[in-house]
Amino acid sequence: MEILERVSPLVEPVSIDEAYLDVSGLERLFGPPEDIGHRVKQAVRKELGLTVSVGIGPNRLIAKLASDFRKPDGLTLVPPAGVQAFLDPMPVSALRGVGQRTLDRLERLGVRRVEQLRRYSLDDLQRHFGDKGGQHLYRQARGEASDRVGDGSPRRSISKETTFEQDLDDPQALHDTLLWLAAEVGWLARHKGLEGRVVTLKLRLAGFETHTRQRKLNAPTAADQRIFQSAWSLYQESGFTGRPVRLIGIGISGWDEGEPFQGDLFSPAEDHEREQRLYATLDRVGQRFGRGKLRVGLPKGGKRGEG
Repeated sequence: MEILERVSPLVEPVSIDEAYLDVSGLERLFGPPEDIGHRVKQAVRKELGLTVSVGIGPNRLIAKLASDFRKPDGLTLVPPAGVQAFLDPMPVSALRGVGQRTLDRLERLGVRRVEQLRRYSLDDLQRHFGDKGGQHLYRQARGEASDRVGDGSPRRSISKETTFEQDLDDPQALHDTLLWLAAEVGWLARHKGLEGRVVTLKLRLAGFETHTRQRKLNAPTAADQRIFQSAWSLYQESGFTGRPVRLIGIGISGWDEGEPFQGDLFSPAEDHEREQRLYATLDRVGQRFGRGKLRVGLPKGGKRGEG
């Protein structure tokens, strides 16, 4: 792309198809941030034939929320003076790291929108959610977050999500989408030499209503099928089956940090090693002939749509 060819902006990839870009100092070359966003969208469409959603904000939190705001082909600019007006109408489920337990506790407090959350003092939130959790909610409700890009901090998770053009309620289509997302997440995890113990499912329903579900695995994995099976099970148990879905995503985290592999009765260490060799072979085939040409099938006896 022209922008990347003429200068070397700071870029921080956070997933297969998502990254933060620091455009500080590029205004004289390419104009204001909104113009840069349009040029990036045009360049990606021209070179790859893909749409891109761009969010521009004063920090990582606002940029991320802005990029989600008009997916799949939007551009949203949130200036510093407009942060609170942008955040206040949002459901608290849109904030980072707000899982179902936190949502349930906020619901009991009568908090559904960011504007309502902002009325609580730091002391009140820390009393309900602990020091770290309360501070996290307090800062996000005010649009406060890091503005650093590429700070070298360890990757906390690997995720992949997709936004549908129209709300989707076809279980088979959601099943197949999760299969594809799991394969993308698994490939990137293996590419980074990581195995995770926590699988996260993300769902966005109508009205920007966002929910996450998590499951901790018995052993770390980067295997597509294990990631998919956990995510599909989370979806089936989520209570949202049958409801139209606008966005669906999978993430993996809780990295195995040098701990010895501890299998269980159904997943001994030799099976784990065999599985690693299998995916290493598939990845080599993918590098040569293109990813997605060859994938692991469903477990024996499994049915499509049933995981």
